[in-house]
Amino acid sequence: MTLAAHEQDNLLGKTRPTRESRMFNDQKMKLGIFSANCSGGIVMSDAPSGFRVTWDQQLDIARQADALGLEALVPVGRWTGFGGNTHVHAVCYETYTWAAGLAQATTDIEVFCTTHLPVIHPVVAAKMATTIDHISGGRFGMNLVMGWFTPEMELFGTKQLEHDQRYAYGQEWLDFAMRLWNEPGNFDFAGEYFNSTGAHAYPKPLQDPRPVLLNAGASPAGQRFSARNVDVNLIALPVDQIGGYVKNIKNLAHDEYERDIDVWTYCLVICRETEQEAKAAYRAIVDQGDWPGAQIVMDTLGIQSESFATQITSFKESFLTSWGGPCLVGTPEQVAEQFGELSDAGMGGAVFGFHDYVPELRYFGAEVMPLLRKYGLRH
Repeated sequence: MTLAAHEQDNLLGKTRPTRESRMFNDQKMKLGIFSANCSGGIVMSDAPSGFRVTWDQQLDIARQADALGLEALVPVGRWTGFGGNTHVHAVCYETYTWAAGLAQATTDIEVFCTTHLPVIHPVVAAKMATTIDHISGGRFGMNLVMGWFTPEMELFGTKQLEHDQRYAYGQEWLDFAMRLWNEPGNFDFAGEYFNSTGAHAYPKPLQDPRPVLLNAGASPAGQRFSARNVDVNLIALPVDQIGGYVKNIKNLAHDEYERDIDVWTYCLVICRETEQEAKAAYRAIVDQGDWPGAQIVMDTLGIQSESFATQITSFKESFLTSWGGPCLVGTPEQVAEQFGELSDAGMGGAVFGFHDYVPELRYFGAEVMPLLRKYGLRH
């Protein structure tokens, strides 16, 4: 078959420019910034903070993270806030366009979108992803979300599927996108959820065979989806449960799908010069926490998402501070040690937020990063 000139351009992996993604480097503990595109970030509290969802702050955060050598910028995909006192995440940048803007403003860090598969058609998503992959020079990633928050799905008039069915939908969505990213010429797609005649997409992504993929599924169906498809499974667990979880999902990926997967966590970092100052900052977040908002999130997760089912009752306070993830609180030395504990437990990386991103990331870079290198977690 003779291909047209437009089809030959960036068609297959052999002809695509290649680059080494930071996501696959040899850092023992990979790091990224999480949830900086949404009001409140990773915190649900009225405690005073200078963090606001403005483009100037987004640029400052992204460029700091890039200069520090961090691996990833991972946003939260949100279409509506959660109510409560702070209406957390009600102010939120859309993540494909956010990623495109930050890709142009940075040089090496992997820039992710978070995409809700039920509300973005794979033909549209595949094209947008390829565009950002080209803007970034091959350092774009996608956090794939099945759509757990029913009010968001209702905004689009989309029926919320039963939990495991969402992952069946997600698998078909990704299968379709993979063909768009890799298959030459036109093809027909016939599935349970998608039907398309004469489908095609040009150009193809720079990354072969696709952008980096992340998924936060922790239920059995979510783990299986991650093991089969993605590069990183994002999970929050008590330290004593990390080792068994990591072993199980890595074995699942290797034994059933003949592939490797990494496991990262997400967390809040509160780092101050003294332990007393750090604990006081943590206590201020909790004391002025948005308890009604946290209850709304927890009720929703408990009813509609199996990923958090074991955490709902025992981690109420942690939803105020870090959406159920760990809080690393203390001096630079103590925070570095806590990253070490996560690494020793089996985590390959962590994406994290701050109560006030811009100044706290600057302090983290100056005080914690050298200690992570000292302890062999970074080089």
